[in-house]
Amino acid sequence: MLLAIDIGNTNTVIGLYEGNALEHHWRLETKKERTGDEWGVYLRELFRHEKSDIGEVESVIISSVVPPMERPLNDMCRRYLKTAPLYVTPNIKLNIKIVIDNPDELGADRIVNSVAAYDKYKTDLIVVDFGTATTFDFISKKGEYRGGMILPGIGISLEALLGRASKLPPIEIAKPKHLIGTNTVESMQSGIYYGYVGMIDSVVERIEKDIGKKTMVVATGGLASLIAADSKKITETDELLTLEGLKLIHEWNK
Repeated sequence: MLLAIDIGNTNTVIGLYEGNALEHHWRLETKKERTGDEWGVYLRELFRHEKSDIGEVESVIISSVVPPMERPLNDMCRRYLKTAPLYVTPNIKLNIKIVIDNPDELGADRIVNSVAAYDKYKTDLIVVDFGTATTFDFISKKGEYRGGMILPGIGISLEALLGRASKLPPIEIAKPKHLIGTNTVESMQSGIYYGYVGMIDSVVERIEKDIGKKTMVVATGGLASLIAADSKKITETDELLTLEGLKLIHEWNK
């Protein structure tokens, strides 16, 4: 069995693979303070709930954008799984060529998403990831990672709005019933939702104009399906794209 772990700034996604089959997956809050032993106990409980045996895990692959979590994860893998994890970096075997100014600056999550999307579609494509940040990544039909954009994520934007506008209430990020809100909550939901739908479509149009061709647009992340529902540019959604990329990279580097 393979344990695939994606550590993001807000959420941690864990997938358990048996061969090519994703047997179980979990989305957890990222906690930088969690120790290696806490990780081990937590994983055992997750496995027990799914009636799986943590002792059957043979390999671990990790993509992380949170450096302080590397040590506790290493401790957990050594003590509870009896194996050393493989970390995703630009320097391991990939199916894409990273052609940006400094490949070492590229986040592991963006590498994994690009790898998975290119392996699946083999065409010019843009990957949009709705995470703590909203990222755009362009991969050419030749398999070249050419760069992208990093914008504040939906959650960050909402937090900033609430933090600077004292009278505004907390809201759920959801599609509103009406485009033009008739109350404060609905107005905020409409602004967040349609603001991001419009931003996604506009940025994709600008990227396509810059590169001189149309692309496939693949959305991933926890809010991908929500935003894709009204986007004119998003072609496919795959909320488990990162886990699939981790599995592929492990196969090429095991």
